[in-house]
Amino acid sequence: MFIQKNNKLIYRFDNETVVIEGWGANSLRLRATRHLSLKDELWALLPTEDCQKINIKMSEEDATITNGKIHAMISKNGKIVFYNQKNQVLLEEYVRDRSNVEDIYSSLKITAREFKRLEGGDFKLVMRFESDSKEKIFGMGQYQQPFFNLKGCKLELAQRNSQVSVPFLLSNKGYGFLWNNPAVGKVTFGNNITEWESDVTKQIDYWITAGDTPKEIEEAYASVTGTVPMIPEHVLGLWQCKLRYQTQAELLEVAREYKRRKLPIDVMIADFFHWPHEGDWCFDPEYWPDPKAMVDELKEMGIKLMVSIWPTVEPDSTNYKKMKENGYLLHTFRGVPATRNENTIFYDSTNPDAREFMWDVVKKNYYEMGVEIFWLDEAEPAFSSYDFDHYYCTAGPMAEVGNIYPFMYAQTFYEGMAKEGQKNIINLIRCAWAGSQRYGALVWSGDIPSTFDSLKIQIRAGLNMAIAGIPWWTTDIGGFFGANAKDPRFHECLIRWFQYAVFSPILRMHGDRSPHTEPIGTTGGGKVNSGHGNELWSYGDRVYEILKKYLLLRERLKPYIKEIMAETHEKGTPVMRPLFYEFPYDAKAWGDLDEYMFGGDMLIAPVADEGVTQRKVYLPQGVKWLHSVTGETFDGGQTIDVEAPLDVIPVFLKNGKHEAYFKTFSD
Repeated sequence: MFIQKNNKLIYRFDNETVVIEGWGANSLRLRATRHLSLKDELWALLPTEDCQKINIKMSEEDATITNGKIHAMISKNGKIVFYNQKNQVLLEEYVRDRSNVEDIYSSLKITAREFKRLEGGDFKLVMRFESDSKEKIFGMGQYQQPFFNLKGCKLELAQRNSQVSVPFLLSNKGYGFLWNNPAVGKVTFGNNITEWESDVTKQIDYWITAGDTPKEIEEAYASVTGTVPMIPEHVLGLWQCKLRYQTQAELLEVAREYKRRKLPIDVMIADFFHWPHEGDWCFDPEYWPDPKAMVDELKEMGIKLMVSIWPTVEPDSTNYKKMKENGYLLHTFRGVPATRNENTIFYDSTNPDAREFMWDVVKKNYYEMGVEIFWLDEAEPAFSSYDFDHYYCTAGPMAEVGNIYPFMYAQTFYEGMAKEGQKNIINLIRCAWAGSQRYGALVWSGDIPSTFDSLKIQIRAGLNMAIAGIPWWTTDIGGFFGANAKDPRFHECLIRWFQYAVFSPILRMHGDRSPHTEPIGTTGGGKVNSGHGNELWSYGDRVYEILKKYLLLRERLKPYIKEIMAETHEKGTPVMRPLFYEFPYDAKAWGDLDEYMFGGDMLIAPVADEGVTQRKVYLPQGVKWLHSVTGETFDGGQTIDVEAPLDVIPVFLKNGKHEAYFKTFSD
């Protein structure tokens, strides 16, 4: 029944096998199956030997495995409970079965690990845990909803445009939990039960760690899934984009105008349909006649060029025939072989040969011209219909492995660029999964509305992404769709959004603004229209002056941001942090607050309501807080009312640190 094999505790009963082993400091990995043997895929995890001395004890009644601050006990009936070093229960399986005769619910016949056999041999899986109704849960990626604490929420474990499933959570009970399974499914954090479900899978696979603080938990998670590369200094300023620069000449003129106005800018972006066909992965020579000269001129101005890449391939593309013949495209179980619309199919990021082929094309047509940052769009991938059971890839049915697609999309470019010797790799991507951070993934929040309500949601979504282990995260400043560039109400939203973005990992102007311009041609990149201007000066003098003021502040903050990024690279500490991350012993810091820490020393309180010029700010206890604009000092542990006129975002400095960055700004 109980077996010790090296540092693994193995439990076998009926036709189920459970294996628990140390995986990183204070951490355990559990796998279970009703197949004859377990699969060895690492999925999000990295190989690790960083464990304390594993201690395993077995008796006829139960067995325990201890690794530092965590231990698990499994009974002879198979029920598993996880404890911390104080012998407090962290997580307990939910069992309602007569195997426990003292359980008043025993006649329900509900097991913790439920495997339902599917046609073909795999399982539909339900994993059940007891629920603590007072528990607070954070992380899990990016969901377009207003909830920060996820207790009481039901989440789809699936990737969609603006939804990013990264199944790692942090609990205020002192543990972190990774559902290490890329299958489509759902999780319910109910008051009466916690249930993880996978639609199609071969086995249970999860990782759990115990820690005394959120920082200890987060850094343990980063140690087994990877940290981001060190961010290159030349991307810490403004990234300029719109939907879409239609020609090489237009993009260069915008860059020149930034320089004429003496406005700092780090990155210019060539958005989608700068190509002849989807899947060509090259510039359309009719509208972008000399990309190398464009990259060189931008470089002389101190600006990097980023280009948009879509993983879609049209039948008319120069690469379609070879990719189709070699099995480099996604497939469908039934019907026509279309995965985005009637004309395009996604490349298969789970196929190593497809990844190599795609990078070779991109390398020739972009990288060798000097393009060293890529915008990996449509990364979910964005199916025309999210019927995940309809598609399959080299790694298996999308219902079984689909959530890992963006992980391997990022891997395609990271490994290609690393092979060329590039260091400090960063690429913008619309989706991610656990571990994507180690491939230089900078996630943005997708195609979201240009509204104050949307801004509120992004504040909480960004913090949950950070806790889920994706520290490089950003948004389209002002949202992506629904804004008229001439509307004063949108101008207010844009200003408030820009202020917030200054205190996020990346400051990036993008959006589809109306009124639109007409297409400039009938073929290739010319047949797609464009949006209104989206540069700092595109919204009138009043807006321009405020945006300029905050852009210059961002420039002054670069040394501080670089320090934060170094900590993120080295330890996995998020850039944007919930208050509880820095103040875990302050109960109010665990509340549903729309404020956060930018690094360890700056408290940011965005204004995310239309017409509001005053807001309440909670200042965590134990330190003094300096208002960056007024110079007033406040004791922590109190909520204060703060003035916030349109040109002010409330920022408070812990113990007055870094006041010099704001001196010129507030004068």
